[in-house]
Amino acid sequence: MSGVVIQIFGNKKCKETRKAERWFSDRNMKVMRVELSEKGLSPGELRSVAQRVGGFEALIDRDGRRYVDKGLKYSAPTGPRIEALLLEDPLLLRTPIVRRGAEATLGFAPEVWETWR
Repeated sequence: MSGVVIQIFGNKKCKETRKAERWFSDRNMKVMRVELSEKGLSPGELRSVAQRVGGFEALIDRDGRRYVDKGLKYSAPTGPRIEALLLEDPLLLRTPIVRRGAEATLGFAPEVWETWR
């Protein structure tokens, strides 16, 4: 594996995030874990990830409890409003977000991660 750091942005309560961590651990691939309840993505990181995974629409977890609890199900935010919401409350992000340099994936994506070995 090259010297590029793999980052996993997630929530300790998220099964998919734990599954991703296990996948990398089983392959002896070192990762840096970022707990979204403690630290969100910077505006630059968020934009970079959004470009790689299909935009801000793809990043917001519309099925998550946080989305419903904030009443967003009925206001259906779009575009710049989604970016602002994700910066304000990183727990609205779909997880895991896995980054390696300029590359990024959303959700459990072992078929992509395998190419990073």
